[in-house]
Amino acid sequence: MNSSVMGAIGDLPRPWKRVILIGFDVTALSLALWASFAMRYGSWSPPNTVDQFVIIASAPLVALPIFIRLGLYRAVIRYLPERALWTIVQATTLAAVCWVVMVFLSEMAGRGVVPRSVPLLYWAISTMLIGGSRFIAKKVLWSSTGSEIKKRPVVIFGAGESGAQLVNSLRRQGVHRVVAFIDDDASLQGRDVAGVRVFSRASMSHLASHYGVQDVILSVPSLTANSRQEIVSSFVQYGVKLRTVPPISDLVSGKYSISHIREIDIDELLGRSSVPSEPALLRAMIEGKTIMVTGAGGSIGSELCRLIANWGPQRLVLFEANEFALYNIDRELAGDADLSVVPVLGSVGDRDVVKDAITRHHVDVLFHAAAHKHVPLVEANVLEGIRNNVFGSKMVADIAFDLGVKSFVLISSDKAVRPTNVMGATKRWAELIVEQKASEAVAKGTGQRFSAVRFGNVLGSNGSVVPLFKEQIRRGGPLTLTDETMTRYFMSIHEAAELIVQAGALSRGGDIFLLDMGEPVLISSLAENMIRLAGLKVRDAANPDGDIEIVVTGKRPGEKLFEELFYDQANAEMTTHPKIMRAPGFEAGLQEIGHAMERLTAALADRDESAARGILFGLIQEDGTSAVSEGGAPVVEKAH
Repeated sequence: MNSSVMGAIGDLPRPWKRVILIGFDVTALSLALWASFAMRYGSWSPPNTVDQFVIIASAPLVALPIFIRLGLYRAVIRYLPERALWTIVQATTLAAVCWVVMVFLSEMAGRGVVPRSVPLLYWAISTMLIGGSRFIAKKVLWSSTGSEIKKRPVVIFGAGESGAQLVNSLRRQGVHRVVAFIDDDASLQGRDVAGVRVFSRASMSHLASHYGVQDVILSVPSLTANSRQEIVSSFVQYGVKLRTVPPISDLVSGKYSISHIREIDIDELLGRSSVPSEPALLRAMIEGKTIMVTGAGGSIGSELCRLIANWGPQRLVLFEANEFALYNIDRELAGDADLSVVPVLGSVGDRDVVKDAITRHHVDVLFHAAAHKHVPLVEANVLEGIRNNVFGSKMVADIAFDLGVKSFVLISSDKAVRPTNVMGATKRWAELIVEQKASEAVAKGTGQRFSAVRFGNVLGSNGSVVPLFKEQIRRGGPLTLTDETMTRYFMSIHEAAELIVQAGALSRGGDIFLLDMGEPVLISSLAENMIRLAGLKVRDAANPDGDIEIVVTGKRPGEKLFEELFYDQANAEMTTHPKIMRAPGFEAGLQEIGHAMERLTAALADRDESAARGILFGLIQEDGTSAVSEGGAPVVEKAH
C-alpha cells in the first residue's frame, strides 16, 4: 500500500476510523458465520433464504455490543500492544457463547437447528479475522514504514482538558507518540481520553520498560509548587525527562502551542513557596519615576530592568560597564514603545560618567547592582574586587547623596554575614557605606532613603552553580562538587527582583533588609536531582553503570560550607511583607569607616594586596560583625 493511501488513512478523524473498523467487523463476523455453515455442510453457496440471512446477520448484532464494552474500539491500532490479542479472544469467545444462547432460544421458538460444530468454527474464524485484521493493519499501515518506531514515546501526566489538547497537538506534530496518560483521579483510570488509556502512577514502571518511554509531560498547568515537586520526585527514578506545558493563563488566552512545552528546570524543585508581590509597593517605588540601575546587564540588574519596565517608570537608565551586556538588555527593552530607555556605557568607578548620568536624567531611584560577585575570582583579584565593590559603591552612593537621589538601594549578599572571603567582606563594607550615608541624610534632614537588601544565591545567575552543573551535564560530566556537606540558599531571579523593589519601598533609611530564602539546599542533592531531571542516572559505587559521576574537588579559597542571612536572627524585625525582614540599626564602626577608607586607598595605590586584605577584614572585626550581631548581642556560632 503506497504512502499516500497510508497517509490518508492516518489523517482521518478518529470517529471515522471507528466507523471503518465497525464496518469491517460487521462484514468479518457475518463472513465468519457463513463460512462456518459452509464448512459444516460442504456447500459454499451464498445465503438465499430469509432464515439464512437472519442467522448470518445475528452474529454482528450480538458481537458488536460486547466488542464495544470490552474496549475493542477504544484502542489505537498503530499503538496496539500484543497483549490486546487476549482481549480480542475474550471478546470473540463471549460473542460466540452469547450467539449460541440466542440460537438456543430461537430453536425453542421453532427457527431450526444449528449443528454443534458451527459455534466452534465461528469462534475460530471470527477470532482469526478480528484479531488478525488489527495486527495486519498495524503492521502494513504503519510499522512497515518505520515512522512510528522512530517516534519518541511519551506519557502525559494529567488527563484533563489540557492533556487532551496536548495529545492532539503531539499527533499533528508527528514527532512523538503518546502511549498513555497518568492521572491520580481514580475515576479516570482505566478509561480512554482522546483515544489514550489512563493509568495510575503505579503503572509508570511498566510503561517505561514496556514502551521505552523517554519523556513525561506534566499537563496540569495549575499545579502548585509543592505538588509539582512531589510529582517530579516520583518520576525521576525512572530515568525519564520531565517536561511541562505553559501556565493555564496561556491556555485560556489561546497562546498554547506545542513549541511551548519545555523541560522542567531545577528552579522549580527547590522548595520555594513564592508569595504574590504587593502592587502598591512596586507602584510606589517605580511608577512615574526615573530609575537608574547600575550593573543593568548582569543577572540581577537585567531582571530588575525587566520588572521596572512593566510598572510605568518615566525613564529607565541602564548603567553598565560591559558593552555586550548593555547592548543585549537595551535591545530587549527597546521593543516597548511606551518605555523611555537610556543606555549608559561606563564604570561605577568613573565619577564623571556616574555624575553625568544622574544629573542629565534627574534620577529619582537608584538600584546599585554593579559588583564583582564570583568568590574565587575576587579572591584571586583582591585589589580589583575592592576597587569595584567598595570604592565603586562609595562613589555611586556619594554622588547619589550629593545630587538628591530620593531612594538608593544596594544589592548585597548573604556572604556579607561573617565573611570568610574578599567578596563577602567588600559587600559588608558596601553595607556600612550605605548605613553611613543614611545617617548623614538623617542628620541633614534631606529625606533621602539609603538601604541594602541582602539575600543568597539566585538561580541561573552568572556564576551560579546551577548553570555550571547544566553545562557539565551537557558535556557528559563529571559534576564537580567542592564538598558533600555544602549547603546554599536559593531564590528565583524574578522573585529576587520583586522583593528588592518592594524592600526599597519599605525603607525608612539605613535599613538592611533580609529576604526569606526558605530552607538551605544540600548541593550534592541538587547535583543528583539535576542529573535525574536530564533523564540520566548518577554513576557511583552503588550504580557503576550510571551516566554521570559526581566528583568532590575540595573547597576553594574563601568558600564557606554554609551561608547565613543573619548575624542574629532573634533580633530581625518583620515588615509588612512576609518575605522581607529588617535587621536592626548598627552604629558601631561607622565613625571608623572614613579613616579605614583612607588607609584602604593608600593600600590600593601601593598595590599592596596583603595590607588591603588586612584593612578590609580589620574594619569588620572592629565594627563587631565577626563576633557581635547588628543589635550588639553576642553571637554563638551554630553547628552545621
